[in-house]
Amino acid sequence: WVPVVGLEIHAQISSNSKLFSGSQVQFAAPPNSLVSFFDASLPGTLPVLNRRCVEAAVMTGLALNCSINKKSLFDRKHYFYADLPAGYQITQQRVPIAVNGSLSYSLCVDNKMSQMVTKTVRIKQIQLEQDSGKSLHDDTRSQTLVDLNRAGVGLMEVVMEPDMCCGEEAAAAVRELQLILQTLGSSQAVMAEGQLRVDANVSVHHPGEPYGVRTEVKNINSVRFLAKAVDYEIQRQIEELENGGTILNETRAFDSKLGCTVPMRDKEGKQDYRFMPEPNLPPLILYDAKSLPANMNHQQVVNIDWIHERLPDLPSVKRAKLVEQYGILPEHSFTLL
Repeated sequence: WVPVVGLEIHAQISSNSKLFSGSQVQFAAPPNSLVSFFDASLPGTLPVLNRRCVEAAVMTGLALNCSINKKSLFDRKHYFYADLPAGYQITQQRVPIAVNGSLSYSLCVDNKMSQMVTKTVRIKQIQLEQDSGKSLHDDTRSQTLVDLNRAGVGLMEVVMEPDMCCGEEAAAAVRELQLILQTLGSSQAVMAEGQLRVDANVSVHHPGEPYGVRTEVKNINSVRFLAKAVDYEIQRQIEELENGGTILNETRAFDSKLGCTVPMRDKEGKQDYRFMPEPNLPPLILYDAKSLPANMNHQQVVNIDWIHERLPDLPSVKRAKLVEQYGILPEHSFTLL
């Protein structure tokens, strides 16, 4: 059997305010204390794009070897849920801010730190979007409470191609991405605070045959659990198929206490998100040194070249410098970083 793993990663952008409103972003603030009229979706409120979030996405795209789209578009993705007051999420479905990148990561062979192999996963795109609020289920009173503090917080969704084949590879790729985001300062990427959430798409097929039916394991909030969830799901699918069963195209969750994935909902009646262009936001136009108009106010534009020049040394470069300058072993450079 050949397992195939692709990841979708939501990283919360490190910014003082939300993506389209002036509300403050703060973890564990009192419920519903950081909600502007726009976040609560009151009629007549309009989005105003946060420049810092755009710059963070451009910086992340450049660090991941992406092409930055000088013109990107915003869309509405409709679904109805208690913690989404507008009934839609503003995202970038048609033309995202960055496309066609790659991420190199290293992993140990046979758990030996002394034998490292480097692998690369292609990055399909990076898109800007809003986070939703949070539903808190109170089982004793059998009711659900909604906290909208997180509603409208800026996210970067990093979509990876299905280039991985096991939990260890997925975990190594996410760990490297986490380090890169923290180095750039574009996201603090603290998984325990929900600043980095991973959805894993997993399928298996026989060599030379088309890809099998995939399942999606949603909202995995630790690198260790990601490795376990992916490996469990691969094994589960192989056993199911070898026993004559079929794999359902469904969304599953990882139960960390039981160490297994459990079904959440099926995807057969595929949800139609009714994507439409966001009518309240014009296209997002970015510039580089060549295309920058002479009389333009620099405070009002985002210059890709300016951001590129200010990129810090990425983790891979820092490791190489440690090895060159101090003659330490490559595996020790990973531990130090």
